[in-house]
Amino acid sequence: LLRAVVLGPPGSGKGTVCERIARSFGLQHLSSGQFLRESLRGGGGECPGPPRAMVALHLQDCGAGDFGSITAVFLPFMTAPFCSGACTGFPRTLGQAEALDRICELDLVISLNIPFETLKDRLSARWVHPASGRVYNMDFNPPHVQGIDDLTGEPLVQREDDKPEAVAARLRKYKDAAKPVIELYKSRGILHSFSGTETNKIWPYVYTLLSSKIPPILSDEEN
Repeated sequence: LLRAVVLGPPGSGKGTVCERIARSFGLQHLSSGQFLRESLRGGGGECPGPPRAMVALHLQDCGAGDFGSITAVFLPFMTAPFCSGACTGFPRTLGQAEALDRICELDLVISLNIPFETLKDRLSARWVHPASGRVYNMDFNPPHVQGIDDLTGEPLVQREDDKPEAVAARLRKYKDAAKPVIELYKSRGILHSFSGTETNKIWPYVYTLLSSKIPPILSDEEN
């Protein structure tokens, strides 16, 4: 059983990396952002899919984010028999890391390091479909029809904290919260950092790292 975490600031491409990990290694991509939305709607928290060596969980950016509420919803889910395999984007704070320690021991942590200006540009161009959490970027992943979700035809919105004037404060908040988490995993010798401005250029290195831990079902070229 491989347990891994993918860390990165808002706009760093955690979701894209997580989807590629799921495809390449035959894993279930589980979004804790979706779990939070379902929790607010009174939905369940069952873990779908068959057990596998690693289960990828992606904590989507949830605006300002109530870290305590995220932990309360997320950790009980991870106590399911095979849903504790791995998590992506969680923990965000030292308190969350300590709570995660009480449930499982991590094998590796992937940290995505993206320049501030790149993150600012990505976030400012990002629009979302509120009901599903689908994310579009008007520069490199626009919807087929401007302002409209591809699947439902419903309108997209730009979150208040994705607007240019809010982005800098949001990134500072993440940096302050994540620094002790990163230092914790670095001190344990399980932190693997990848830097760059494009997910496509970072991905091959992530793929190589994970291939050394778990057999892939797709080649890097196929993904």
